[in-house]
Amino acid sequence: MKKNIFLSILLVVITLASCADKKKKTEPEIKTVNTKAESETYTAAKTNAEFKDKKTASVFKQYIQLKTALVNTNAKKASQEALKLMTAFANVGVEDVALQAAQNIVESDDIKEQRTAFVTVTTEVEKMMEDALSSGTIYKQYCPMAFNNKGAYWLSESKDIMNPYFGDKMLKCGRVDAEIQ
Repeated sequence: MKKNIFLSILLVVITLASCADKKKKTEPEIKTVNTKAESETYTAAKTNAEFKDKKTASVFKQYIQLKTALVNTNAKKASQEALKLMTAFANVGVEDVALQAAQNIVESDDIKEQRTAFVTVTTEVEKMMEDALSSGTIYKQYCPMAFNNKGAYWLSESKDIMNPYFGDKMLKCGRVDAEIQ
């Protein structure tokens, strides 16, 4: 019986000693990870749309520049592009609601507020694009998840989805809902 107790104690000591050796030999591996991922800067695609009127073409061009700034989640650039869009709006003559929405983007440095105002800008620009093309296509795109799943539309120069309401968070979220020709 003394042998069994002695062997049991010896077995426990050997087990503890071998575990202790493993702890000493195994050190955690430390890796440095860059957590500041640099986001890609997106550019507008070349449009194949040809317009009947140069002023309407200018509005669409500035609208696309504003959309691209929102895709890039760049509030400062969005403000600058909205100011240029206001000038294009003034040259064409638009409803006050369009000018006010663009003005809201210009005056805000909050990307969420800018994206909210962009919905109204899109609605007004879409009205202008009806029967404005002499050739080519403008794509009306839709994200069902924008604004807490209420959804929102935007116009695009290409079929590729570049979501202005989410930017890099959900860049490809959306679908082509209609085509303006």
